[in-house]
Amino acid sequence: MNNPWYEVVVQPKPAAKPVAKAESAPGAKPAEIDGAMVARDVASAAGDLAALQSALEAFELCELKRGARNTVFADGNPAARVMVIGEAPGRDEDIQGKPFVGRAGQLLDRMLAAIDMGRNEPDADRSVYITNILPWRPPQNRDPRPEEMGMMLPFVHRHIELAEPQMIVLMGNIACQALLGKRGITRLRGNWGEVLGRPALPMFHPAYLLRNPHAKREAWADLLALQARLRAL
Repeated sequence: MNNPWYEVVVQPKPAAKPVAKAESAPGAKPAEIDGAMVARDVASAAGDLAALQSALEAFELCELKRGARNTVFADGNPAARVMVIGEAPGRDEDIQGKPFVGRAGQLLDRMLAAIDMGRNEPDADRSVYITNILPWRPPQNRDPRPEEMGMMLPFVHRHIELAEPQMIVLMGNIACQALLGKRGITRLRGNWGEVLGRPALPMFHPAYLLRNPHAKREAWADLLALQARLRAL
């Protein structure tokens, strides 16, 4: 087969001071909002993808949102059999409000086309649905922090539940860390795992392949494994 891609803190209201109740100790810190807990409640209440996107766009407890231009929710066909999950938006994604649209996204499109798949395919059997662990670009494209991933994970889990893909592709270390609890993509890639009861295939992130073209051979093998598993279902 030809593979053309190969080459927040809230201040509480002052408490009333009835004689029968003790006052707060001097210098006590105000209660902090548990962003992950709020995210779980908000995400679980979303009944469809449109509601989940609206809930995410209205979520104000993640500091990353303050420096982002757009909330990057998803792209592709929500009815697709395959859901691709990356790490976080970059500069191009932040500007356009869509995942995987920069150089790495262009490579991803060529990779998918090599196995007759793509984000713009109307046929669910040949299309993919694409999202990220984080919907907002981290400053200077730094790696997402554990607390940021933990806060956004309820939205990702709900996203998977609502999209109902047959299988998931985890692009890179961050996606594997968030959804498999493991890092070490050179060891994990090509080995099927499971996310929310669905088979999940770790792969090299296209950005990694741009920096390390020699790894395209392994990525091609992973694409063929994905294609074979899809055909077997």
